[in-house]
Amino acid sequence: MSRPVRRALLAITLLLAASVAAAAPAQAVNSVPTLTNIRTGNNATFDRIVLDLGPGSAPTPSYQLVDELIADPSSEIVWLTGEYFINVSVPYAAAHDDNGNSTYPGPKKFRTRNLSNVMAVAVIGDWEAHLLIGLGVRSRTAVNVFTLTAPNRVVIDVAH
Repeated sequence: MSRPVRRALLAITLLLAASVAAAAPAQAVNSVPTLTNIRTGNNATFDRIVLDLGPGSAPTPSYQLVDELIADPSSEIVWLTGEYFINVSVPYAAAHDDNGNSTYPGPKKFRTRNLSNVMAVAVIGDWEAHLLIGLGVRSRTAVNVFTLTAPNRVVIDVAH
């Protein structure tokens, strides 16, 4: 193989490596799934809230039973219908795209008249790839929060 051919192959290899390296950060930015919908359903023994998320890495949600819901990042109290409150934290998820446009077209706060225990749902935080959802409930009962994939969803089951 001649020297000019080797140089051309080396140049092509370097260009391909640079394009792969340049594409890696773009994929990392898009790996945060975004909220697209909130669905509710009443089952025989529990109320179900489903957060539909776009493509990306599956988040690891958690929850806390709290006395009041606090908005992130303003730290203001979120007034929501309910006797008790559940704060669901979904790190590495957002309700907006990279340009700051909302990806969730629904209301930020709504009543859930079709459910037995959950009275209201609110998006209480969407800051630095950390999504917070607040639930107002009638009674303190068992809560189960988990993730499903293909497509990404966060499921919140609240017992009656």
